[in-house]
Amino acid sequence: MLILHCPYCGVDADETELAPGGEAHLVRRGPEASEDAFHDYLFVRENPRGVHFERWRHAAGCGKWFHAARCTVTMEVFGTYPAQVTEPPADLLAAISAKRPGWRWRDFT
Repeated sequence: MLILHCPYCGVDADETELAPGGEAHLVRRGPEASEDAFHDYLFVRENPRGVHFERWRHAAGCGKWFHAARCTVTMEVFGTYPAQVTEPPADLLAAISAKRPGWRWRDFT
């Protein structure tokens, strides 16, 4: 069972208390974007085998959105952090890199 720590209320919530929100850190496209870029923003998502950054809502708790870093293969949770940031915290990225040698943030872009 997936258990994530809510960075706002401090509760370790299991997946029955959470609502998934998809991929985190999407780059929003403005009105000057091409139709292809807007299409990609709306519909194209990463689905990596390995480390993935996701949005979650503590639906049965404080109701706030937060981000989580986890491995899609092993379900290992590396950490959670507030949703108001544009990139994962440096200490979380360092911890993931230490466990996954050769891994880098945004390798897929």
